[in-house]
Amino acid sequence: MAELRTLARPYAKAAFSAAQELNQLAEWDKVLTVAGQVTANADIRRLLANPGLEEQKKAELILEVAGEEATDQVRNFFSVLAGNQRLALLPEIAVLFNTYRADLERTVDIDVTSAFELTDEQQQKLAQALSEKLERKVSLAASLDKSLIGGAVIRTGDLVIDASVRGKLKKLVETLGS
Repeated sequence: MAELRTLARPYAKAAFSAAQELNQLAEWDKVLTVAGQVTANADIRRLLANPGLEEQKKAELILEVAGEEATDQVRNFFSVLAGNQRLALLPEIAVLFNTYRADLERTVDIDVTSAFELTDEQQQKLAQALSEKLERKVSLAASLDKSLIGGAVIRTGDLVIDASVRGKLKKLVETLGS
């Protein structure tokens, strides 16, 4: 996976620069996200691996299946990917592009998994506190996992804050075991 990310990085940077220059970040993000989801599909991956199908045709098929109206610049980007046989990198390119956009716009997506349902007020307070701590605009997604026993686990990118009872018990077991 790290290798794919390394290969995808220059393409994602080029796409981001082009989108930023054209003031079309949202449009490019939408097309790349959908194309990334499409190319992550196992059937589409097999299609991309088919040597009997011309690379440019593969790019056209991805754009068609994605169902997105693509600008000439986006079509050109897909053509370059096809020419370099890098269409399979689209899922990673989409993730990196989204990361670059979030950094530019100072936003962050946070997943909160809690043992009990969070009220709207609790979600707002948590989002506000995290926004102040991370100095970014926070988009919060809450989910429920009763196996946590109590507390919550907060995830964003590489940052994980495990404030669950299950997590604390696990740490205690590790400490006692050593």
